[in-house]
Amino acid sequence: MKITEWKREPINRNDQLLHGVTLAMIIDFLVDEYKFEWLAERFKMNCFHDHPSKSSALKFLRKTEWARLQVQGLYVKTKLDNREKKTNK
Repeated sequence: MKITEWKREPINRNDQLLHGVTLAMIIDFLVDEYKFEWLAERFKMNCFHDHPSKSSALKFLRKTEWARLQVQGLYVKTKLDNREKKTNK
């Protein structure tokens, strides 16, 4: 009898939390949660600092992968923290 191994892709929680979520939805969520002032301090990106707006943030983040990854990371972390708070109540 031959034993076969099932190969599974590792589960990435980030992919699951970001599935179906647009960049515009992420920006809306983060601005509601933290406001532009805090995002400007956190990320040091002009799209949040100088004349902050959703459209300037979207334009910059769509062009700049490293910045988009940082913003997506904050979104995932915040969502996970919010889930944990709800389960601990």
